[in-house]
Amino acid sequence: MDPFTDTLQRLREAFGSGRTRPAEFRAAQLKGLGRFLRENKQLLQEALAQDLHKSVFESEVSEISISQSEIDSALRNLRAWMKDEKVSKNLATQLDSAFIRKEPFGLVLIVAPWNYPVNLILVPLVGALAAGNCVVLKPSEVSKSTEKVLAEVLPRYLDQSCFAVVLGGPQEMGQLLEHKFDYIFFTGSPQVGKTVMAAAAKHLTPITLELGGKNPCYVDDNCDPQTVANRVAWFRYFNTGQTCVAPDYVLCSPEMQARLLPALQSSITRFYGEDPQNSPDLGRIINHKHFQRLRGLLSCGRVAIGGQSDESERYIAPTVLVDVQETEPVMQEEIFGPILPIMNVRGLDEAIDFINRREKPLALYAFSNSNQVVKRVLAQTSSGGFCGNDGFMHMTLSSLPFGGVGASGMGSYHGKFSFDTFSHHRACLLRRPGLEKIYAIRYPPHSPRNLRLLLLAMEARGCSCTLL
Repeated sequence: MDPFTDTLQRLREAFGSGRTRPAEFRAAQLKGLGRFLRENKQLLQEALAQDLHKSVFESEVSEISISQSEIDSALRNLRAWMKDEKVSKNLATQLDSAFIRKEPFGLVLIVAPWNYPVNLILVPLVGALAAGNCVVLKPSEVSKSTEKVLAEVLPRYLDQSCFAVVLGGPQEMGQLLEHKFDYIFFTGSPQVGKTVMAAAAKHLTPITLELGGKNPCYVDDNCDPQTVANRVAWFRYFNTGQTCVAPDYVLCSPEMQARLLPALQSSITRFYGEDPQNSPDLGRIINHKHFQRLRGLLSCGRVAIGGQSDESERYIAPTVLVDVQETEPVMQEEIFGPILPIMNVRGLDEAIDFINRREKPLALYAFSNSNQVVKRVLAQTSSGGFCGNDGFMHMTLSSLPFGGVGASGMGSYHGKFSFDTFSHHRACLLRRPGLEKIYAIRYPPHSPRNLRLLLLAMEARGCSCTLL
C-alpha cells in the first residue's frame, strides 16, 4: 500500500477548504516556525554536530539565524506581498480594474538535501507558508539526526491538517514523486534533479530546481594574495566544503599561484591550527560513501597543501591541489568537500574562455583590485549568482534572488522571491457590465470604419493590441 496517499488526501482537503488563505493563518504558521527555531536551538545544534560535526558558530550563522531572518522578513512584509498588484491599462480598459493576484498553488512538495539540512528545508518552507500553500516536507535521510528532529518536533509547531513531514530514502522518494503536486521545490544534485523533473513532467507540475555545479573562482594578478587566501579558504572550507556555492576551483596565472599557495597555507593554519583534525571549527564528511569518493580525488594533480585523511573520523584535511588537468575527475565532477584545485591560465581571456566552455555554475567569483576586471568577468560569463572580491556573501541578501541557471538549476528564492516562487501570479481584469455600444465596434460584421477606430485607439496609447 502506498504510504503517502492518506496524508496527501488530508492536505488537499485542507487546502480546498480555504484554511490556508487568510493572512492571519499564514502569519500564525510563520510564528510557529519561529518558535520551533527558538525553543529547539540547542537540539538542532546537537543534531547538526552529530550529522556534520558543525560548530555552534557555523550552525548559528548558516542554518538557524538565516532561517529566522527569513521568517522575520516574511512576517514584516506578508500583507504587502499578498496585496493585489495594480498594472497599467490601455485606452480600452481605462474604466476597468486590472491587477495581478498572488494565489497559492495548493499542495507543494519541498525536498531538501543533507549539507544544510535546516536552512535548505526551512527557508523554502517560509515562502510556501507565506504564500498560503499546504506543504509536504521531505528532509534528507542522509542527515539522520536533523531528519529526526524535523520529523518529531517541527509538526508540533504547525497546523498538521495543512502540513506534513515524510521520511524515506530513494525508494520512498520515487513513490512520493508518482503523486501529483501543484508545485515541487527540489534542492540537491543535478542527477536527482533530472529524476524529479521527469516525474514532474508527467503531471505538468511546475518546479524549482536548486542544483550544484563547479563554481569558478578567478584570481587576477592585480590583488593581494593574503586577502584572497583568507576569503577563499574561509568559504571553501566552511561546512568542510560541503556547500553548493563554494568555489570548486581557482583559475589564476602561475605567478599568482606561487604567491597564493603560501598565503593559503597561512590562512588554513590561522583558521584551523597546525593540526586541523583537532580543530573544533572544521567539520567532517557526511558519510563513508562521500569520504571514499573525496579521498579518491586526492590522487588528481599534486597535493600542495593538506591531503591527510582519517577514515575512522571521516576527516579530510583542508587541501589544495596543483598541476591538475581539465580531464581529471576533480575537474569533471562537483567536489563537495575540502579540496581546492588550482588551474593555471595565461590571463583573463583564457579564464573567461575556460569558464564559458563548461556548464553554467551556481556561483562565480572574481578577485581583482581592478573594478574593470571584475566587471568584465561579470559581463562575459553566466552563472546563477556572482560575487566580486569575496565568497558566498551574495546569498546572505534576501533582496537578491538565489538560484541557478542551466545545469545549475532553474527558479529562485529568498525573501520576496520565495513568496513569488510559491505563488501563482493570476492576471485579472474586471470590466464594467455596461458601455455595450462602445464595445460593439469589435463585433462582426467588421467595417473599415470600425477598424480605423480600433487602430486610432491603439495608436493613442502606443498599445500593441486593444479589443475594447
